Amino acid sequence: MSSSWNSVGLEVLYQVLGWVAFFAWSFSFYPQVLLNYRRKSVVGLNFDFLVLNLTKHSSYLIYNASLFFSPFIQRQYHDKYGDKEMIPVAANDVAFSLHAVALTAFTVFQVFIYERGMQKVSKVCISITAIVWTAAIVCLIIAWPKSDWLWLIDVFNSIQVGMTAIKYIPQAIMNFRRKSTIGWSIGNILLDLTGGVLNFGQMGVQSIDQHTLVNFYGNIGKTLLSLETVFFDVLFIIQHYVLYPVKKDEYGKAIISERVAPLIRPSDKPEEDNV
Repeated sequence: MSSSWNSVGLEVLYQVLGWVAFFAWSFSFYPQVLLNYRRKSVVGLNFDFLVLNLTKHSSYLIYNASLFFSPFIQRQYHDKYGDKEMIPVAANDVAFSLHAVALTAFTVFQVFIYERGMQKVSKVCISITAIVWTAAIVCLIIAWPKSDWLWLIDVFNSIQVGMTAIKYIPQAIMNFRRKSTIGWSIGNILLDLTGGVLNFGQMGVQSIDQHTLVNFYGNIGKTLLSLETVFFDVLFIIQHYVLYPVKKDEYGKAIISERVAPLIRPSDKPEEDNV
C-alpha cells in the first residue's frame, strides 16, 4: 500500500511552505553575488566557506535527486521504513539543491575574477574536502556490488549535514577576528533563516498528517540542516547587528576599521557596502 496524504489542506500547506522555503533559500544566494559584483571584490567573504558549501550542496543534490527520481531507491526506502511512509524529499528540495550548486559555483567563479586581497583557501579546508570526497568514492565502491544505493545516498546526506555544521565556522571566526561583517551579506543570512524555519515547518506538517515522526529521522539530514541553519544564522545576525554593526559616513558608505585592513593590500580599494 503506497503512502498518501490524509488531509488535502495539510498537503496544500506542505507544498506552500516547501516552495516558499525554496524561493527564500534560492534568493539567499543573490545578495552575496550582487554584493561581490557591486564591490568588484570578494574581500571579507571566506573562501573556506565557499569550498565547504559547494561540497555540501553537491552532496545534498545527489541525495535529493537520487531519492526523488529513482524508483529502485524509493523501494529500498519503503523496505526500510514501511510502505505507508512518504518519501521525505519533495520537488522543491531537488530544485533548491540544483540551484544551490549552480549559484555556489558562480560565487566561486567570482573569486577568480574579482579582487580578493590576501585571502586564500586554507590547507585545513583543502584536506577536509579531499578526505570527504575520497570517502564518498570508497563508499560508492562498497555499495556498487550489492546495489545498496539507499545506504550510499544516506552517506551523502550525512556529508551535507557535516558540511553544514562546519561550513559557517570559518566565516564566523573571520568576522570575529576582523570585528566586522563587511563583505558578508546580511541579506543572505536573513533569507537563509527564513528558508530554514519554513523547511522545518514543512516537515512538521507532513508529520502531523501522517501521525508519525518517521519523516524527521528518515531524512535526518533535512532535519539537522534546518536546525544548523537557524543556529548559525542567528549567530551571524548577532554579529552583524549587535557585536559588529557597520559604521557609515555622512554619505552612507561603510567605514573600514583598522581590523579589516589586514585582508586588503594597499592597492585594494573596493567600494564597501552591505546588502
